[in-house]
Amino acid sequence: MDIQLLRTFIEVSKTRHFGRAAENLYLTQSAVSFRIRQLETQLDTSLFVRQRNNVRLTDAGERLLPYAETMLQTWQRAQQDVSAMQHASAQLTLAASPMLWELDGVSTWVNRVCAAHPDWLIRAESTPAQLLARHLIEKRIDAGLTSELPKLEGLQSHHLGDYQLQLVSHLPGLTLDTSDTLPLVYLDWGTRFSLEQSQIAPLQRSPVLHTQSCQLALNYLLVHGGVAFLPSLAVHPYLNNGQLHLIDHGHILTHPLYLTWLTNSDKNPLINELVSSTGQL
Repeated sequence: MDIQLLRTFIEVSKTRHFGRAAENLYLTQSAVSFRIRQLETQLDTSLFVRQRNNVRLTDAGERLLPYAETMLQTWQRAQQDVSAMQHASAQLTLAASPMLWELDGVSTWVNRVCAAHPDWLIRAESTPAQLLARHLIEKRIDAGLTSELPKLEGLQSHHLGDYQLQLVSHLPGLTLDTSDTLPLVYLDWGTRFSLEQSQIAPLQRSPVLHTQSCQLALNYLLVHGGVAFLPSLAVHPYLNNGQLHLIDHGHILTHPLYLTWLTNSDKNPLINELVSSTGQL
């Protein structure tokens, strides 16, 4: 299938207008219409309901859209990889949950990786923690960063270090008991964290915000107030300037961080070199 047909289909679905899609694609409107007709002919179905000033997807079009987006993304990634490998001696794809990428220590470690191997192409992807093992097995990624090692045979790991979560609030002088009426912001750090927090009785209430973004949780506390477990490095400057305060003089949870990969991965030599050259967080 011509990838340009899918690109045109996606653009029309976004703009809901053949003329605007043509402008965005630097084509004539007749060329856009022709491409859509070609795609509809290949699939033997109508993809759009065409009404004046109201172009919308048919049921078939709605079903096609996620596949078209995935195929286009795969093609774009293939183009990037082929092009990049002309200038790189090796490529390594690392993955972690969005929250782990936001940790200051992790970003510093990635910078060390890039500095130690300037001729490598490092791809850092965001992957939900629950999909990390699956993506390793499917070889969509080469190695993953996680605080909870997957219970799966055929994996090996390296302890990169630890990170600390501190219970903080916008108000000074609070204890766990006196903070129990404040809005709770819940950062989803995983199963271990969930079990640890479930044992803290004053925190057993519905959160006003449940998120996987450290920055979003931090911003909420700074603007609206409340209580949350946040990374110690992230809250340090706000503790120093008095915008945030420790609860109970520093209720701290310490979590490990691992790099994990397939034992039989063909990237094992690269990963072992990475581990030996960059050390821990």
